[in-house]
Amino acid sequence: MNAREAITALQAHMEASIIGQRDLVRQMVVGLLANGHLLLESLPGLAKTRAVKSLAKNLDAQMRRIQFTPDLLPSDITGTEVLHQQDGQNIFQFQPGPIFGNVILADEINRAPAKVQAALLEAMEERQITVAGTTHVMPELFIVMATQNPIEQEGTYPLPEAQLDRFLMKVLIDYPDNASEIGVLALVRGEEVGPARGSAQAPAGRIEPARVFEARTEIHGVHVAPAIEQYVMALIDATRHPDRYDKTLASWIQIGASPRGGIALERTSRVNAWLEGRPHVVPGDVRAMAHSVLRHRIILTYDASAEGIHADRVIDRILELVAVPA
Repeated sequence: MNAREAITALQAHMEASIIGQRDLVRQMVVGLLANGHLLLESLPGLAKTRAVKSLAKNLDAQMRRIQFTPDLLPSDITGTEVLHQQDGQNIFQFQPGPIFGNVILADEINRAPAKVQAALLEAMEERQITVAGTTHVMPELFIVMATQNPIEQEGTYPLPEAQLDRFLMKVLIDYPDNASEIGVLALVRGEEVGPARGSAQAPAGRIEPARVFEARTEIHGVHVAPAIEQYVMALIDATRHPDRYDKTLASWIQIGASPRGGIALERTSRVNAWLEGRPHVVPGDVRAMAHSVLRHRIILTYDASAEGIHADRVIDRILELVAVPA
């Protein structure tokens, strides 16, 4: 099985266990292939945790779940030096924390205080952590998928902008349609009687990480024309200098996307093109990824928030205003 066949099989297996959330599955696969971290936001019960578990189950990878709580300590995530006795001598040995896995589910990340959230920054950006002056490298396959609930704000700590910027994409999850939700009922009934008789069967074979790395190599070779690069930069520029495009847009945006936003938009556009079977990026690839990549990188003005303007509406307006290359 080559890389494309493996990724197609991964998507199919995930869609079979997460009915009605094809867009979520697609975005998760994009994040995996783009080697970036995802922030998943939705109301309770919309399959955030199940989706991450499904990804790990269908990959030959180790999943670690971290339940974020207000009393969590940084060492609970990174690990710590533990005193041991060896040959009559006291020595310190590093005991790795749950961050040392392949697929990390950071559940309700906004329930932990700033120190704990900051402990993730080095791991997410540098792919390493430092404990007691010693650097420990993360596994080659390493992706953080954090979840948060937008309505339960009591006892939560808003994520700092610096940490939000580390997430490649912010994925918003909505309710499935009625037909899909009926399928969910049947799926759950099948799982209740066990995998031998249930409708959700275990995957025939887990996807090896080597196939993911092979796909990433192919994606690196997807061609991005100069016109597409200019289009990406024009979209980013519109978030930083909205007054050059529209007065209303300028009244909505306080701070625009960072350079990471441009890098993420170009990278995910190449992934989208590869998933569509194209050797080059087209404007539609960029537009398809713009909302997920930019919605958490734009800081809105007070007036926009007071008027109920959301980041997705701002991005819609930017896509309308910025000329699409021919």
